[in-house]
Amino acid sequence: MDTTSQRQPGERIEPPGGQGTERGALAWLVARGLIPETAPKRAFAVATFISLIGKGLFMAGAALFFTRSVGLPVGQVGLALGAAALIGLGAGIPVGHLADRYGPREVFRLTLVVQAVAVAGLLLVRSFPSLVACLCVTELAVSAGTAARGPLNRALGAPNPTRYRAYLRALNNIAAGCGALAAGVVIQVDTRAAYVCLMLGIAVLFLASAAACSRVPSVPPVEVPAGGSRWPVLKDKPYVVLTVLDGIMAIQNQVLVFALPLWIAGHIDAPRWFVGASVAINAALVVCLQVRVSRGVVDNMSAGRTMRRAGAVLLLATALLAAAGGAPGWVAMVVVLLGVISLTLGELWYAAASFELSFGLAPEHAQGQYSGLFAIGQGLSNAVGPPVLGLLCLGWGEPGWLVVGALFLVAGQFVPLVVRWSDRTRTHTPG
Repeated sequence: MDTTSQRQPGERIEPPGGQGTERGALAWLVARGLIPETAPKRAFAVATFISLIGKGLFMAGAALFFTRSVGLPVGQVGLALGAAALIGLGAGIPVGHLADRYGPREVFRLTLVVQAVAVAGLLLVRSFPSLVACLCVTELAVSAGTAARGPLNRALGAPNPTRYRAYLRALNNIAAGCGALAAGVVIQVDTRAAYVCLMLGIAVLFLASAAACSRVPSVPPVEVPAGGSRWPVLKDKPYVVLTVLDGIMAIQNQVLVFALPLWIAGHIDAPRWFVGASVAINAALVVCLQVRVSRGVVDNMSAGRTMRRAGAVLLLATALLAAAGGAPGWVAMVVVLLGVISLTLGELWYAAASFELSFGLAPEHAQGQYSGLFAIGQGLSNAVGPPVLGLLCLGWGEPGWLVVGALFLVAGQFVPLVVRWSDRTRTHTPG
């Protein structure tokens, strides 16, 4: 995970030679791209990694906590999780505005504290209404944190924030794996005490992440230009269209975790353990290649071209997965493997282009607002992705996979046009 980039003004890079064993080890890690080269980037990476472990724990164990420990019906838990996720999306834009005006680091730390309190509050849940209330607070804080983290990523990662974001995304996969493994231990024990320890552990991790943010420098807000709109994101038509297209492309995130496992289990002549192998291959490729793949994404136009390539390779991936449905035995496994590799390459290109465009088409003084809107598109894709993929890929079979791939292709082809539209109208530049 190479993170070497140009130095920001005021940032301190450890000397290559170092003094003493500790400094020499640090220089060795920086030289090989295993850790960021500046102290602020390392501090934010640590804070992010800690919070993502907590997120991984929550995603893997929360549903079982509600059903096995609290005793709520599965239907109520699913409804509460879905409703809270949709309600939480509404926090992005207003909290992003607060981050623009008062500083993203301060707002991000506050959202982590709120998440910790809300997760701890889940231990008091005994009914469906109280579950919905706590989950709504949790999801509102998660959405708000995403909006505040966007401008913080950009400021700390300058002059090449996409490359730094790629490093953080690789960390995300490692952290999610750590959280899932730890949650697996709790699930195996399957006692009230174990689940209580799980939820308290998640809350502590969020608090620890907030504490780690104290080592991240504060990012001063950018002055709003005279005559500029208070809510420019709501008037930026190209950016709204980009958010929709990005949301369509983001459905590919649900292919690996939802559609492919069910496709392998019910429609492909392959052993079921191949589901886990496919996920492991994807995770390994993301960790190893995300930074490398992101190197060519340096501005809006290169991001638009990369999104176009992502759409094309995602069509190839869905075509391969469709073809595996009619293939025998080991042939099906080979075709699925090629499909997973293609899917991962599309995912890597999409992630790099998406992040670059999310802030590249936004004005400096409203990064939080724009991050909040962008997160809404991705959040909605998580909500609609499973039913869409279930209907098309699992319901229609091979033709459905091709329809989904064509959807990715068309959305990717339109992104460069939207980039040129934004540059031409300059609605992202306040007048």
